[in-house]
Amino acid sequence: MLEQITAMLALLGVLSLFCQWIGWKLRLPAILPLLLCGLLLGPGLGFLQPDVIFGDLLFPIISLGVAVILFEGALTLNFKEIQEHGVMVTRLVTLGTVITWACIAVGTFYLLNFEWSMALLFGALVVVTGPTVIVPMLRSVRPKTELASILRWEGIVIDPIGALLAVLVFEYIAVAADPTTHVLHALSAMLAIGLGFGAISGYLVGLVLRNNLLPHYLRNTAVLTLMLAVFVGSNLLQEEAGLLSVTVMGIWLANMKGVDIADILEFKETLTVLLISALFILLAARLNADALLSLGWEGLALLAVVMLVARPLSIWCCGVGTSLSKGDKWFLSWVAPRGIVAAAVSSLFAIKLEAIGIKGAEMIVPLVFLIIIGTVVIQSLTAGRWAKILGVTADSSQGLLIFGASSFPRALAKTLQSKGVTVLLADNNWDNIRLARMDNIPVYFGNPASEHAENHMNMAGIGRVLVMSPYRQLNPLVSFYFQDVFGGEKVFGLNNGEASSARHQLSESYLKRLCLFGEGVSYSKLASLMAKGASIKSTRLTDSFNYSMFMEQYAQSAIPLIYLQDGKVRVISAAAEPELPSGVELISLIPADVQKLEPSSDAPVTETAVTETITTEIKITDANTTKSKDSVSD
Repeated sequence: MLEQITAMLALLGVLSLFCQWIGWKLRLPAILPLLLCGLLLGPGLGFLQPDVIFGDLLFPIISLGVAVILFEGALTLNFKEIQEHGVMVTRLVTLGTVITWACIAVGTFYLLNFEWSMALLFGALVVVTGPTVIVPMLRSVRPKTELASILRWEGIVIDPIGALLAVLVFEYIAVAADPTTHVLHALSAMLAIGLGFGAISGYLVGLVLRNNLLPHYLRNTAVLTLMLAVFVGSNLLQEEAGLLSVTVMGIWLANMKGVDIADILEFKETLTVLLISALFILLAARLNADALLSLGWEGLALLAVVMLVARPLSIWCCGVGTSLSKGDKWFLSWVAPRGIVAAAVSSLFAIKLEAIGIKGAEMIVPLVFLIIIGTVVIQSLTAGRWAKILGVTADSSQGLLIFGASSFPRALAKTLQSKGVTVLLADNNWDNIRLARMDNIPVYFGNPASEHAENHMNMAGIGRVLVMSPYRQLNPLVSFYFQDVFGGEKVFGLNNGEASSARHQLSESYLKRLCLFGEGVSYSKLASLMAKGASIKSTRLTDSFNYSMFMEQYAQSAIPLIYLQDGKVRVISAAAEPELPSGVELISLIPADVQKLEPSSDAPVTETAVTETITTEIKITDANTTKSKDSVSD
């Protein structure tokens, strides 16, 4: 029996990895292959029977998995960030959550004859969307920047809020079902222990992290271990208080001043990917196909209430007084797929409620899976066409993601911003990120190829990637990652001057992309020129001052970088010699030793330094409004 359990755990890990890879390869939410895998192995073939294989271990496995998932989600709930992402996001995760919860609860009560307590629990379980299903959908649909940002941040923020709401409703049901206790007294004790123990634990762990009382290699392990200890300890003090404690603990750490949780969050997300995947296969395998089919037209009617009543009502109420158009609101009204968090939490609650004999508990899981399947499948297949009908798709993305935020990338980003080009800087160096923020340049602190970046980095309006960092080991990873996202022709890198023996270890496809700004232009060369006083300048090429004259003006020492033409951003590289006709605006790096060369008297050149106000006839609009097609030098 032990060998069978070990084999099944290993198989779950392999299947989880394979399903995640399938989702990544096909640009689909990973929940779809995970769901199909679980249904095929469980109800379909009868090969995976979690209750038989794991027995009494199944409940602890699910409990600890859900605790980690809720804690990781709570770590992302920073109250300051909610306000930073606009009125619409703030309303959706507050007023919108209440409206959605109420509509679904009422529909469940009348359509499926649930008791009010169970209807309220089900409504709380399915208010969450989640970045794991939203991000892949947005990548394929590519809506306008503002709409993508609203949906992405709603999914991130509403996860812990919805989970906390569901936990509170569950606690009330669990306490009220016990005839030997006074409901108000027991609920007060549960809330006091859950909220109090969670807050105290979060504060104490935050002090440990803030004062660096642990070595760096123990931080992630210690936080995970302490979180599980808090979960178990809360349940020992007051039954069912553990989930509330770990949720509050995560929220406290996320909002505590001076506590850096970036590394912890990345570690938890990596762990959560494996836990969520394995857990979802297990949960799908436990699903009773007959119970799912028995929902009948009432279940489909409730799905219609979720998609056609609750979501539109929430969007239109929250959108009052905002700048969103009718088309924007109708698009947002259609996109709200439910995710894995709802499935995991509902399965755990169902097991607990069935154990204490709550009527209707056995219907919770099939109903949640019906909502997940319906919203993910239907909206994944139709969201793209719906966006085109409404005219809310983003036009060609002309923006640039620059990996590396040292002095040269910051100067280039600042110049491009002044031209109306969307720019995002990413770097692992906090000092570089801090300096970029002081210049009001959008930034991402961390590895842009990480799971955290995929869910949190705002890529709206970004169409190509420039790798300009000194991190020789990380640069190929970032390049290959974004070649899969945008295509190889839209990812460029600097030649960092590796030794020939090291270069031969890299693939030819990567070496071909190390041609940014031309042959012989390396990171060290650009850094050296900036240290010696070089500056970024913008020059308008005309018939009377063409590209050849420009290069002669600066004694062939200027390094052309990017040029703007008819609303398009074109990156200069050695892969294709640039054609610079009259009317384009050339952005170049001018070395300090040739900056004092005066232009010829008959050359009407217009130059502007980074710090000067730039007036140009070329109008580069935001990715939301430009009508031009995507373009890159090829």
